[in-house]
Amino acid sequence: MSKIAVIGTGYVGLTTGACFAHIGHDVVCADIDETKIERLNAGEIPILEPGLDDLVRDGVAEGRLTFVVGAAVAAADCEFAYLCVPTPQGDDGAADLSYIEAAASEIAAVLPADAIVVNKSTVPVGSTHVVERALQRPDVKVVSNPEFLREGSAVHDFLNPDRVVIGTEDRSTAASVASLFLGLTAPVIVTDPASAETIKYAANSFLATKLSFVNAMAAVCEAVGADINDVVLGIGTDPRIGDQFLKPGPGWGGSCFPKDTQALVHIAESAGYDFGLLKGVITANVEQFELVVDKVEAMVGGSLEGVRVAAWGLTFKANTDDLRESPALAVIARLAGRGAKVAAFDPAIHKSVNGIRVVDSAYTAAEDADVVVVLTEWDEFKWLDFQKIADLMASPRVYDTRNIIDTAAVGKLGFDIKTLGRA
Repeated sequence: MSKIAVIGTGYVGLTTGACFAHIGHDVVCADIDETKIERLNAGEIPILEPGLDDLVRDGVAEGRLTFVVGAAVAAADCEFAYLCVPTPQGDDGAADLSYIEAAASEIAAVLPADAIVVNKSTVPVGSTHVVERALQRPDVKVVSNPEFLREGSAVHDFLNPDRVVIGTEDRSTAASVASLFLGLTAPVIVTDPASAETIKYAANSFLATKLSFVNAMAAVCEAVGADINDVVLGIGTDPRIGDQFLKPGPGWGGSCFPKDTQALVHIAESAGYDFGLLKGVITANVEQFELVVDKVEAMVGGSLEGVRVAAWGLTFKANTDDLRESPALAVIARLAGRGAKVAAFDPAIHKSVNGIRVVDSAYTAAEDADVVVVLTEWDEFKWLDFQKIADLMASPRVYDTRNIIDTAAVGKLGFDIKTLGRA
């Protein structure tokens, strides 16, 4: 088992540290936020991620996982230093590497000889060289080991990976990093750093492309009288296509897809290639937000001015409390921009967001509403008492952008219910 320092305790860093400790490594996680570190050492988890709280508490209790203030403190006795710090994006899609550079500079003087520094954050092609320059340590190797964690199932994804990608020119270093994952069953892909960094962007951009495609196909299905669920079943059983990321919705968002698609467009342009296909994917996603609002507007008679909307869901996906680039927020902002009065409910959000009135239950949101709009695929929305919902509403209308409500059952209660991709 190895000594690992994890620099940064955000979503990626905390999951990485807790999972490495779970499989037996000695892990020290570092952050600059003293209050956050105190809470983590007490077993308090600042994010909603199934299973993560148990791993953190177990790791702390068993002495394999500790949290400290300052990257240098964590790295002083490590064999591997994982950089899991933010890489915020500028308006042009370029990633800000200042946090990566600062972290590397901070640990440079204290890293033991022959330690290995690993880029876990999603970073542009060439970032391993940026870290090497910041370290100024010829005896320290820098490796790319991109993460492929889905929010809501990150612990499962780490412990049951589809693949482990390691980017380094040095085979011995690759073997050392691969040894950290012993016991996990997954193919290990060893490549050069530039290819490893590109794999991460390519994967997320391709998945975003699938989502934009299925959303466009949902519009086609509605136009021609087809059922998107059956169409997805028909194409998803083709192993060349697969059924994952073929669920229509109000658009895609989150912490990765918007950032990574824009970043890949920027990377391509910087290298002299106009990635028109990916630009179209991004444009189609923005159009999806508008399309959803257009359909809500049509349901209520052609104008949203003064219309009371119950928005079910705020997070970008279920089983997370992440609001970053949430399509639900994008749709709500457009509804409000056209004059709608929105009351929102989300099981993971308990305070107002961006000026949106957030209430304590789906039932409260539905009181006197002219239409309910389902924006996040929380399971609990399937099992609500829709007779009670009908009694509470001014007019029983539902627009289900996630296709999770039983349309036949709700229709029998007198609802006007619309879904994505089904006429």
